[in-house]
Amino acid sequence: MLEAEQMTSPTTRSIAEMGWSVLARNDPGLGALLDAEAKYQTASLSMVASASVAPPSVLCANGTVMSNVTAEGYPGARYHPGAVHFDGIERLAVERAKHVFGARYANVQPHSCSSANLAVMAALLPRGGKVLALDLDSGGHLTHGASASVSGKYYDVARYGVEPDGSLDYDKILGRALEHRPNVVIAGASAFPRWLDFARFRAIADRVGAYLIADISHIAGLVAAGLHPSPIDYAHITTTSTYKQLAGPRGGLILLGEDYRRAGPDGRTELWKLMQRAVFPGFQGTPDPSSIAAKARALAIASSGGFHTTMKRVVDDAKALSDELMTLGYDVLTGGTDNHMVLVDVRTAGLTGVVAERALEECGILVNRNKIPGDPLPPTVGGGLRFGTNILAQRGMGPLAVRECARLVHEVLSGIKVQGSTDYELAGTLRESVHGRVSSLCARFPFQSEID
Repeated sequence: MLEAEQMTSPTTRSIAEMGWSVLARNDPGLGALLDAEAKYQTASLSMVASASVAPPSVLCANGTVMSNVTAEGYPGARYHPGAVHFDGIERLAVERAKHVFGARYANVQPHSCSSANLAVMAALLPRGGKVLALDLDSGGHLTHGASASVSGKYYDVARYGVEPDGSLDYDKILGRALEHRPNVVIAGASAFPRWLDFARFRAIADRVGAYLIADISHIAGLVAAGLHPSPIDYAHITTTSTYKQLAGPRGGLILLGEDYRRAGPDGRTELWKLMQRAVFPGFQGTPDPSSIAAKARALAIASSGGFHTTMKRVVDDAKALSDELMTLGYDVLTGGTDNHMVLVDVRTAGLTGVVAERALEECGILVNRNKIPGDPLPPTVGGGLRFGTNILAQRGMGPLAVRECARLVHEVLSGIKVQGSTDYELAGTLRESVHGRVSSLCARFPFQSEID
């Protein structure tokens, strides 16, 4: 009866209900894995800095009949028929992105921030063009010119680093720019716990006649909420992912501010037009309509008062986590944090990052290993841990609960019997004891259904 009704009068809800019913009945193995993951996320204490939790309405928007639409191009200029509703959704997402970030132009089609970064660089640089970006070992990102990335293979990349205390010295960055004379300067990081001074970065870029790209993937939620300085009118181009802190789907955005009509490298084509061409047909074919619908929903949430409250909690929680870890004797890089991120050198505790990460995961606590400045260990091992408070804040945890999280972390790390750079044992019944308290803590702070 239900399936017959859905066939004659389909709605997004009825299709989703029918889909789950059929999946559970005809593919129980896959259904069981999906259910197991939902339970796992609910009961795990995730402090992964590069993640947030998409609310149910975002997940719903990301799994709709829009996936059946194939339409290359942009609204009003598609290369396929049948895009009338997709056009409306993409226009909605674009307007919401511009509103949330105060931008003059937004492209919502990138499948990730990585693809957005590569498209932007290709639009601004010839092969072999010069780039100045934060070194990977100092907290930079692969797509900012790391040797393992295509960006490091196609471009001539010079790097700036952090100081021994983990801070940025902008005078030294200027010196590197004057020495290298880059075409593009990139401001952005995947593991940097302090504010980025985008005004200083723009002054450096202007001094050498370079374009400034700001990658705010990890801090986009704080920027949207006004809790971190915005690069929109300092950077020529801003990029971001939509899942790391915006609680959206997998995907990316390209944003332009006051310079959106500035001429590009050819001296004629406006930057916004270059960005259009760079994404399609430059780096992508068909966009993902369902992902764009989910971006539209996430951006609506990001403009709400509830989102601002959550982002304020993110910052407060990170400071509490940092303070408690330092009180417990851990070496916290830069002595604290301005954003959601806390970086810890676990070598001073006699551990490696991978040992600490795996031991914590056994106990239901998710934190990722990370290289730290001056780290001689390979990325697969690492000498540090990167903590983040996005998901803790989404659970509604405040500073007191976060301090409890820090003490659970300490209990695990101090109970590790190290047997090598990647091998260890956990003392006695530590795993079961901590896992039980993690489950209880997560039950006390279940995920909020929606934050707006």
